[in-house]
Amino acid sequence: MRKQRGMTLIGMVIVAFIAGIFVLAGLRLTPIYLEYMNVDSAMKSMKRDLDGSNAGPGQIRTALERRFDIDNVKSLRARDIKVERTANGYMVQAAYESRAPFIANVYFLVDFNKSVEVVR
Repeated sequence: MRKQRGMTLIGMVIVAFIAGIFVLAGLRLTPIYLEYMNVDSAMKSMKRDLDGSNAGPGQIRTALERRFDIDNVKSLRARDIKVERTANGYMVQAAYESRAPFIANVYFLVDFNKSVEVVR
């Protein structure tokens, strides 16, 4: 009698199911991380443009609002950005959470925190 080797059909279905869960998780989380990359890019661009220009909190928020509109950032508005005065200028901080549905009533909650310092 020959000994059978390999994976059974049930084993292959289980492996495919587990792989499908990871693929679905990746598909649900990708837009959230792409939007975070847009927020990161907008903040770096704002810092590069406003460094040394003696910009105030209003100018900082206006510059971020324009960049968020261009980059289609929906989960964060410029009024949600925290702008604090420091010795060298302003610390601009974007701290927010983003939620994505996974399966039924299970959600992914991702916490982001990005800050840059705009020098006067």
